[in-house]
Amino acid sequence: MTKEPVPANYDASKIPAYSLPDPLTTLAGEKITTNEEWFRKRRPEVLLLFAEHVYGNSLGPLDSVKGRVLQEGPALDSKAIRKVIRIDFAPTAGAPYMGIHLYLPAGVNKPVPVFVGVNLFDKSKPIPMPGGRVVAEGKKIPAGLDPQMLPGEETIFRILAKGYGIATFHPGDLAPDDAKTYARGIIGFANGNSTERKLNEWGALGAWAWGISRAVDHLATDPAVDPERIIAIGHSRNGKAALWAGIQDTRIAAVISNQSGCGGAALSKRQFGETVALINKRFPHWFCEKFREYDDNEAKLPVDQHLLIAGIAPRPVHIGSADGDGWADPQGEFLSTMNASPVYELVGAGSLGTKEFPPINTVVGNKIAYHCRAGQHALADYDWMVYLDWCDKVLPGKEE
Repeated sequence: MTKEPVPANYDASKIPAYSLPDPLTTLAGEKITTNEEWFRKRRPEVLLLFAEHVYGNSLGPLDSVKGRVLQEGPALDSKAIRKVIRIDFAPTAGAPYMGIHLYLPAGVNKPVPVFVGVNLFDKSKPIPMPGGRVVAEGKKIPAGLDPQMLPGEETIFRILAKGYGIATFHPGDLAPDDAKTYARGIIGFANGNSTERKLNEWGALGAWAWGISRAVDHLATDPAVDPERIIAIGHSRNGKAALWAGIQDTRIAAVISNQSGCGGAALSKRQFGETVALINKRFPHWFCEKFREYDDNEAKLPVDQHLLIAGIAPRPVHIGSADGDGWADPQGEFLSTMNASPVYELVGAGSLGTKEFPPINTVVGNKIAYHCRAGQHALADYDWMVYLDWCDKVLPGKEE
């Protein structure tokens, strides 16, 4: 009989005493004191620890990946150029593929930076056809986008007006978000449709992160996209995927994780809000099987999420929270960012600049940044304004 997880704790006085792994000390106890030592010694073992204990070992790039533009034309009152792209993972019939919707600002005669991420658009078709859909009164969402990523059409107009594009794909193209069917995609294809799940085999989050990298493969070939300024972005579960993609794929110029909580930006060892046991019970297909060994046993976990954020350095990273989202543990997300800051300092990328939780609706840091918005669990228009202004500051060449 499966043991029931300990219920979620929202009382700060009941947070257990915990100890975080030092990002600047190797498993062998060696202190990391230089940029070179971080990249040669510590970062590789951090990456391996997350692959072995949390997300599973992912498939590498595929030589056979090919992208095709199926549709291209004006959209959003001619303020955008919209492309529908199909990426095939193998030339064989029946092989998995993914669809990408790419919106670029119209009338721009130079390559633009692009946000790329997972969202939850029309589940019935891997590549939805053109045409928006009304999700609430006055809130029309363009085809291929979703209110989880964009609060409404006005947000994408804001993104385009600032000179950015946005590319999204549906997670079901890579791994359906379902414990029974998640392997019906790239995971099953990669392991020859074996029904045996190995201890360190990737789950759905690993597949979605892999999909972000495959989107980067194609975007880097589009002359309208600046390959040096591709930003991985995600909210909630998709924020977890953005972080995992960001540490693995150094082509990603910056990473934005919005309210990603447990298994994302929040510290696991705090055991506040959603815990390892609770997330594994609700979503057993997201992580590798090994991660279940830390159900209500976070003290034994050899990593914590501050190391995931640290592994992105020196590339910019921004963690966003909301004060009404205790499930995702805003304080734990801040502490994770704060404890990653020494690595950013070591590699010459600045620091968070504070050890105190910032006032609501206040951004702290620069290349490593954090903010907590007033409100609930969402990627709100306010968050987008914060992220756009931040990208203007930290992306290479954005102001040129």
